[in-house]
Amino acid sequence: MDNKVRSYYRLKRKQKEIEEELGRLREEILAYCADNDTTSMEVGSYRVKVIPHRRKEYDETKLFEALPDLELWRLLSSPDTAKISHLVKLNVISDERIKDTYTVKDVAYLQIERK
Repeated sequence: MDNKVRSYYRLKRKQKEIEEELGRLREEILAYCADNDTTSMEVGSYRVKVIPHRRKEYDETKLFEALPDLELWRLLSSPDTAKISHLVKLNVISDERIKDTYTVKDVAYLQIERK
């Protein structure tokens, strides 16, 4: 068991290092694309795409004021964007009712494929 715990710890540490390096590389690639005003390019045998996306980030206080019904809060339990979007799609909540409860954040997804 000692070897398994040691291996697990070592791999988790390595995973953290890899995630940090991936984050740095992602930011550098996105910055390069932004500086060169491009959303796609080919680099060697790789195709790079930057896919813009808009994400809503809800303010819990404002959302509670807009949705005082405790039954809705039991469904949400916390401002989970996916749950809220699903309730809007099901017409349980109207988008108009919660329009002032979130901010929209622009996010870029990075996609790299091998040709």
